[in-house]
Amino acid sequence: SALYVVPPGFVESSCRSRIFWMKLNKLLLQGKFFQLEINDPYAGPVLLDEKLASRCGYVLSEDVWGNPIFRASVLGCHVVNEADELFSLTVNIKVSSFSSMRAAVTYTYPMYCSYSSWASREIVCEENYMEVSVKTDVPAVSNDFTVAWMSALPETQNVAYQLWQLMFVSPSGRKRITVSDATKLGYSFNNTLSRVYLRAPYHSNESDTSMVSGVNMNMVTSTSMYRQRWLLLLIDTTVSCPVDGISFTDTTITWTVPSVIPTLVVQESTFLSKNILMGVDDRVIVNPQEKNYLLEHNETHIRITIPIGAEGGKLKSSISGGVYGVIYSIDLFLEHTWTDADWQTTKYTVIKSITTPFMPQIPTVINNTLPEERLFNVAFGHFLPDVSLVAIAIGNVPFTLREAQHHGFKIYETPFSNRTKGFILEVSFDDPYVLKEYVNRNETKYTLLVNYTISVGPEMTLYYHSAEVECVIADIELPEAVGYCDEENLYLAIPTFGLHQYWNLYLGNQLLNRHVALTNGYLAATNSTHLILQIPLFAVGVIYEEVSFQKIKARFDVALRKVRTMETLQMFSVSCSFNSSAFIICHPDGTIMISAQMKTVPAIDMSKTTLRDSSCKPKEYNEGHAFFKFHVTTCGTSIRFEGDHIIYENEISYEKETLPGQSIPTITRDPDYRLTVLCYYRTKETLVLGAFASDPSTSPPFGSGTMLPRSNIAVYRRVRQTLNVVSRVSKDESFMEFYEPNTAIVKRPMEPVFLEVELKDESPNIELYLENCWVTRSLDFNSTPRWNITVDG
Repeated sequence: SALYVVPPGFVESSCRSRIFWMKLNKLLLQGKFFQLEINDPYAGPVLLDEKLASRCGYVLSEDVWGNPIFRASVLGCHVVNEADELFSLTVNIKVSSFSSMRAAVTYTYPMYCSYSSWASREIVCEENYMEVSVKTDVPAVSNDFTVAWMSALPETQNVAYQLWQLMFVSPSGRKRITVSDATKLGYSFNNTLSRVYLRAPYHSNESDTSMVSGVNMNMVTSTSMYRQRWLLLLIDTTVSCPVDGISFTDTTITWTVPSVIPTLVVQESTFLSKNILMGVDDRVIVNPQEKNYLLEHNETHIRITIPIGAEGGKLKSSISGGVYGVIYSIDLFLEHTWTDADWQTTKYTVIKSITTPFMPQIPTVINNTLPEERLFNVAFGHFLPDVSLVAIAIGNVPFTLREAQHHGFKIYETPFSNRTKGFILEVSFDDPYVLKEYVNRNETKYTLLVNYTISVGPEMTLYYHSAEVECVIADIELPEAVGYCDEENLYLAIPTFGLHQYWNLYLGNQLLNRHVALTNGYLAATNSTHLILQIPLFAVGVIYEEVSFQKIKARFDVALRKVRTMETLQMFSVSCSFNSSAFIICHPDGTIMISAQMKTVPAIDMSKTTLRDSSCKPKEYNEGHAFFKFHVTTCGTSIRFEGDHIIYENEISYEKETLPGQSIPTITRDPDYRLTVLCYYRTKETLVLGAFASDPSTSPPFGSGTMLPRSNIAVYRRVRQTLNVVSRVSKDESFMEFYEPNTAIVKRPMEPVFLEVELKDESPNIELYLENCWVTRSLDFNSTPRWNITVDG
């Protein structure tokens, strides 16, 4: 692959203490693949892999922002070392658009580090290796620092390298191996001009784990031995590093490292802590408290506490099991310098990348609805900047953001505190996708059902959240009815707004629809704003509040009930007084009131009319009318059952006067008079259904009415004059055998019916003419349908 100049801003590097740090800009690697090669000054490029990295002192990872990070110890395998003071390392960065790395572009990047303030012992605890280096003087061939000697030094060092041996002490026993064999086990051992170092992987076979002050430590106890003729040099290359010590609360991260590590400090009484530094990434934090970090230590522990979300780390959105949450990551290092009698000065560095467990954070829906503007305003949050809203569904109807804006929904982002954000949704109450429900007396409950679809993180994982927002406002005006009357009818004018949508009209417990209105004899008409009900005075459902001689105060009530709950909200009533010359009213309590109009020639004395019980006389009367009021249990009233009705029957009569002691009538012009009256009650109800009266009422003057909130039902049947007439149906034309009364008779179409009508009245002044004869389905001879038998005689 070709060599190219590194693009500006692609690579950043630094030298922190004795570690090379290099960061690659992830933005310039989007959609790309990359590899790192380490330039060996003698063997050329070597591909960096995990095994090489842990053995040679390299780390390849990512920072919390997702940028690739490369770190290398200055004692790494391929680092050029100049007198243990100047160090250089060259890295090849290979970038390709293909995972196979073909057609890769190679950028060569050299790094330099100057470090001369070596401590007697330095320990580095990296992510993937432990390294200890100690100051020692490898026996030299000569003290003559001539050019020739310096040029021979690498060979001298190589010879010395071959003479080193390592002895490991572990729970399984002692193991003594050569340096080359240790390399095969993943260790790296070498010596420089003034130092010897050992690099070990975590959890090797030769390592051991023990707990120190509550922290698990992985340690390799080893002695490096140099043998040459008469000289035996033993160097303690024991290393111990923490493998845990991280704890979390809902708000903080705590990292604990032991202050004194017994395997590294043999004479604890001589231990003296000199300096403790903490840092984030490759930067030392001089004043941790300024960033809300807490660095504290005592005789046993060094403790760093970081608030979750603190500067220097990164909060990242995540989805786990369909739940939204966050993860916080921060890269820390700790540098502890101490002295003791054995080692003079030890510099102990631990580099730790910390990531919290997944922390669920269920998004909240904040209802900022503005009822006075009839507008839902819903905030959905809090989210990190790596979250975006991609779609919504309103009332289970999906919309992309573009479609939602086009429909008229308003959607926009809004910043919240703590560097979070939310999404604002505005929807009108009157939008067709908003659910509307009539509640209480005059209120509407508006319900907004929202399903959010958000994209989380660079992986763009989809997360779904549903919300239901309600607002109840008093925006419905209950209708007010207007009542009035004419000479024969009561009227109710009721606004049609909301009828059948919010409420219905009820007559008692019966839904008042067109069929009921027609059956009861009402007339119903509508215009653009009102339903107008015309109710005849003697129609079903009219309540008679006051009844007196030739006068009736009548009321008609309609209940306004909610469609769903049947709750009564209003009673619409119209009440008027009417003048009526002839009527019969059957009250629910069994009281019967009759205003009888007697049309006889010559006229009779109305004060002498009686009911069957002659002691029951008119309450009021005049020349042509008599008013009776009695109970169905008095005045000789008879009772019979017919179908599902109870029929109460009485009779108004006028008897001719006779002389005392004589059985034959006196000579008089007074006619005989009888009027049969009937009241019908349903057997299963206490409500009156009606009666027969003599003639229709005469035209009364116009009445006036008012609205009253009352509830009752009374109904009527018109009264007709009843003569002593008997009709029977014969089984054939012989008229010898007749059907029993109240027997159902089944006839085919066009089949003859043999009907006999007989006048039983023996008065010579009465003759029978059969003018009109018809059949109906009920006892009400005015009911429909009807079938004519004879018409006009």
